[in-house]
Amino acid sequence: MSFISNSITKKRLRTDKWARLVIAGFGGLVLLTLVILITHLISQALPLAYIPSLKHLTTLSAPRGEPIISAGDVINGQPLLVKAENCRISLQLLQNDNNKGSALQSHHEYIRPCEHELISHSVMGENYIVDVSPKGQVRVLPVRTVPLSGINKPMGDGAELNDTLGNGASSFSLPTDQWAKREKWSFALSTQWVVVAIERNEHVFVRWVNRERPTQVIDKVLHNVDRLTLLPGSENMLFQRGNALFLKRLRDTGETITPIVGNVSQEPGAIAIFPLEKHRAFFLFNQSDGLLTRWVLSRGTKGLTFEQTYQVALAKNEHVVDVAEHASMNVLAILVGKHVAGPEQSQMQKMLLVNRVSGDVVKTESLKNSATELTWFGDKLYGTSRDTLSIWQGEHLSGITTWSSLFEPQHYEGYETRETVWQTTSASDYQEAKFSLTPLIIGSVKASLLALLIAIPVAIGAAVYTAYFAKNKLRNVIKPAIELLEAIPSVLIGFIAAIWLSPKAEQFLFSFAFFLIVIPFILIAVSVVQRPIAEKLPKRFRHGAELLFAIGGAFILGYVSVVFAPSIVFSILGVDGFTLLASESNSPIGKTTIVVALALGVAISPSIYSLAEDAINGVPNDLKHASFALGATRLQTLMHVVLHVALPGIVAAIMLGFGRAFGETMIVLMVTGNTPISSWGLIEGLRALTANLAIELPEADASSAHYQILFFTACILFLFTFLVNTVAELVRQKIRSKTFNG
Repeated sequence: MSFISNSITKKRLRTDKWARLVIAGFGGLVLLTLVILITHLISQALPLAYIPSLKHLTTLSAPRGEPIISAGDVINGQPLLVKAENCRISLQLLQNDNNKGSALQSHHEYIRPCEHELISHSVMGENYIVDVSPKGQVRVLPVRTVPLSGINKPMGDGAELNDTLGNGASSFSLPTDQWAKREKWSFALSTQWVVVAIERNEHVFVRWVNRERPTQVIDKVLHNVDRLTLLPGSENMLFQRGNALFLKRLRDTGETITPIVGNVSQEPGAIAIFPLEKHRAFFLFNQSDGLLTRWVLSRGTKGLTFEQTYQVALAKNEHVVDVAEHASMNVLAILVGKHVAGPEQSQMQKMLLVNRVSGDVVKTESLKNSATELTWFGDKLYGTSRDTLSIWQGEHLSGITTWSSLFEPQHYEGYETRETVWQTTSASDYQEAKFSLTPLIIGSVKASLLALLIAIPVAIGAAVYTAYFAKNKLRNVIKPAIELLEAIPSVLIGFIAAIWLSPKAEQFLFSFAFFLIVIPFILIAVSVVQRPIAEKLPKRFRHGAELLFAIGGAFILGYVSVVFAPSIVFSILGVDGFTLLASESNSPIGKTTIVVALALGVAISPSIYSLAEDAINGVPNDLKHASFALGATRLQTLMHVVLHVALPGIVAAIMLGFGRAFGETMIVLMVTGNTPISSWGLIEGLRALTANLAIELPEADASSAHYQILFFTACILFLFTFLVNTVAELVRQKIRSKTFNG
């Protein structure tokens, strides 16, 4: 008998051991999965914390020491434009020789008589050859990337040149009298306009030609101009007259000009202007104070004009050589030179990597190779001097993102004031990426808090009734029915809200407000009359009759609120509330925060109810009976005993409900218009962090700044949920200890 008992004990111990190992193993797998998940989130967002840098790749020289007039992405087959002998423009390509390494070699030459004016122009990463005949006939020829298969072909008689010069050539003429008497001339190009400025002693003649409709020609004449900068991308001309800068708009008539800034030095070389690619912003360097200021196109009371946003201070004897912007990131490369004594004057240079939006200088690097012009091609920065081309590889460029660009208001191009904006997609390159997370955080917090205001009275009230007032038989029916609502997919709630609730939002919002104001008085009235009526009912129907009376009163009030209340209230106030409500919101009424909160409140109510009901029902009966024995009423016992003891569980239920509302995706994705607005207004739209991830993550380029910032928002979501749950547990334990120890 003892042997059998020992055998059973050993078998039970082995079973317990294996059970502990299996449970510990699966628990460890859960923790490992959580660690892997957190590690992946952090690893994808971590490049934002890296400091961007430039790695020197190579320095190339023109074969015969000829001056470079325009850089090209030679690594990817784009020609480099060099001014060759006999007034020619040579298109040179990078070729690899196993013996000599990489070198530039002439591929084609653009040949014109020396009487022609030949220059190059670069705009938004594309190079153009500008050819002006002695009689003022202008040809603008785009230079496209040469296929790698054609690099080693021998030069022809010009037929092959058509393979290198794109088909989008433009041609127009200038007035012969103006061109013949020119002293200087300048050229500018945008996606819509070709602009030529001819400077003479008495005036400056400017011709604007529409590239899409060459017959549309607009001529302007400016007088008393000391310096002129063409900004065709924004249809403006910036010029200096005396010690002030003025803005002349293309569409302005007469002599209308807008002053931009005064007290500008008139000395040659004292100021320098660096327009960005789309001409919606420019940088002004003033040698007298050593400040590089950014000016952006803003919409004000006087129309579109340029306003100063931020400034970058340089050291004494430093000057700005060139400014170049990245095509897809907010990276700004500023080439700075320093005046030094001796034969090496102006040869000491450094590069500033600056956040284009916020103006934060993220990295400063000294340069061994000097340059006079900068151009970004992808993540490679090309710097040209007279006859050399230096190439740097940009590393960790997404690290240009700063805290101020993510969370502080910024003055973006085209905006009237500093704002927090999330707008990552655009139709073209060289657009400012707006990565402000503030509107997304505001949207998530605003929707979650308002959802709690709706869910807490409903869920806690239902929990108090079923756990404290209702009989067990009625409780066993109501509690599973409410908990069953928790199994309804959130996408179904979002679908119902989007299809049914949103179209009725205008009328429903007034009705809902009227319902909330009147419902307490209706319930008080129901509680007064229901007891006398319930006493006349059969005994088996008396208990639970209060629930039927309350539900009936709520339904009647709801019907009155929807059908009769709006017209009655509006007639008393003398206003059209629907029109007034729509005028106060920048978003459709059906996509406002209140509508989202209603759907979210319905979604999280069953969760809060279930946990709170268990907490209230778990209060020992001995405490209730002791309270009754001391003469307390049921209401006093509820307020001072039951809720006091159950408070830790109720707080935990509310906090967990808040966490679920904050992390909800489908409802806020389907019901809102997903407009990232930095407003706490309840009749404004919103975009939540979770919905933003669902919308943009599938389309974000892997390893881009956009992709990494989305993972950073995922880290914020995880951290917020973790903190909410931690705080909920700490508060629950503190309240519990005070309750039972006090």
